[in-house]
Amino acid sequence: MIERHKKSACEYHCGGVCVYNRENLILEQYPFEVKQTAKGRGALICETDKGLKILKEYRGSEGRADFLYNILQFLKNHGQEGVDCIVKTKEDKTIAKDIDGTVYIVRDWQEGRECDTKSRDDILKAICQLAEIHSILREFPEEIPDYLQIQDDTLLRENERHAKELKKVRNFITSRKKKNDFEMEFLRSFDVFYKEAQKVIELQKRELEDSINITGESSIYGICHGDYNQHNVIFGKQGIAVLNFEKASYDIQVSDLGNFMRKILEKHNWNMGLGMDMLSAYHNVRKLNEQEMKQLYIRLAYPEKFWKISNHYFNTSKAWVCGRNLEKLSKFICQNEARENFLHLIGNNMV
Repeated sequence: MIERHKKSACEYHCGGVCVYNRENLILEQYPFEVKQTAKGRGALICETDKGLKILKEYRGSEGRADFLYNILQFLKNHGQEGVDCIVKTKEDKTIAKDIDGTVYIVRDWQEGRECDTKSRDDILKAICQLAEIHSILREFPEEIPDYLQIQDDTLLRENERHAKELKKVRNFITSRKKKNDFEMEFLRSFDVFYKEAQKVIELQKRELEDSINITGESSIYGICHGDYNQHNVIFGKQGIAVLNFEKASYDIQVSDLGNFMRKILEKHNWNMGLGMDMLSAYHNVRKLNEQEMKQLYIRLAYPEKFWKISNHYFNTSKAWVCGRNLEKLSKFICQNEARENFLHLIGNNMV
């Protein structure tokens, strides 16, 4: 629940300056009048004479903020009116600084509810929205800065690193004389998921060797949202709004689709019908080519969840393992047959 900010109170200080006054100093740099504010998710939501805005600390460069501003304006001008465009200051800047140099940005904000991961209708609408955004961004006319471009082998190197970390966890657990339930479960399932990881890595290597620089409409690369999940898809009175493009990059666009699908399907026990409906929903808006389907398969086939659970265990206290870790691991193992069936369905004719 969002708590309304009381303008007459100053709850705490930072550097001798009231935090509320610091926020005021930032907001005074913008061409709107603030009527009321409310705190939420580490940000300040502002009701203004020009609609809802959100003030949030920003850790990127000004150049990145400028480029993001152009991307969001491009999306808005091409029908995506719900995106959270950056608001420029009175001095036409995309960022604002407070007295100690901390950088902030202000964006348009949308009221509504998050995408319901239990609702098939919400999920498919979110998929269609993603496909529309990808289609529009493929027409973005500006040159992409180097710092936004993801290298071709970035995901391969990441997956290889994760595989090494899995072996490190295996070796550590094997060396322990007394093993807890989580560690026993991990060892029982390690070979299966490690082999899966190696299989995906080999597929990635073949894809890199076979790939050529493809340009034009058939290219698998484009501007990606970078963090497309249910929290960033808002259903409001004016339709669907997609928020928080701060992690946007130039990459294989199905990375957005793969990440979203994996998270949703994990919540639905890798339901094959839902998975195929999600693929169809995207495909009906923006057709996926064979190379993109292979890239989607790679992103869904790598046992990312197994690595994530194992990595969390390894980086926390080994003396006491949270029961939630064991619960997550057991659930992932139980889902693996359904997961493999879905992967077989979409990958049978491509690997």
